[in-house]
Amino acid sequence: MMKLNNLKPATGSTHSRRRVGRGTGSGLGGTSTRGHKGAKARSGYKRKIGFEGGQMPLQRRVPKAGFKNINHREYFAVNLSTLQNLAEKKNLTKIGIAELKEAGLTNGKELVKILGNGELKAKLEVEANAFSKTAEEAIKAVGGNTTII
Repeated sequence: MMKLNNLKPATGSTHSRRRVGRGTGSGLGGTSTRGHKGAKARSGYKRKIGFEGGQMPLQRRVPKAGFKNINHREYFAVNLSTLQNLAEKKNLTKIGIAELKEAGLTNGKELVKILGNGELKAKLEVEANAFSKTAEEAIKAVGGNTTII
């Protein structure tokens, strides 16, 4: 019968810890598996991150390139064809962030930009964070309206 007091790991699944520096009789005394002398044999030794034995390290061989624009804004792109499909399926005249979230296109937190790919037939009032020129023209061409949030 199995009880908590007689549980054991499977045979061969565990190993006893190697105890170094406990006398020559143990076979792991003397230099304690560290070899003879040198920085690596001393306590407190730590090799620098990226050190390549004196060779010029990779992060110094490769030139610096590019920069990160702190004013960059990441937009979630929605095409006119997507708006047309959404308007047909749900019979909408106004599409905003809430409607796009409801359709599962966005999580509601990201910025949305309407792009001009596809054809728009429905007259729509569209609310978004940004519009491309072609999208804005296409929405206004069918008598719709664009509002930047």
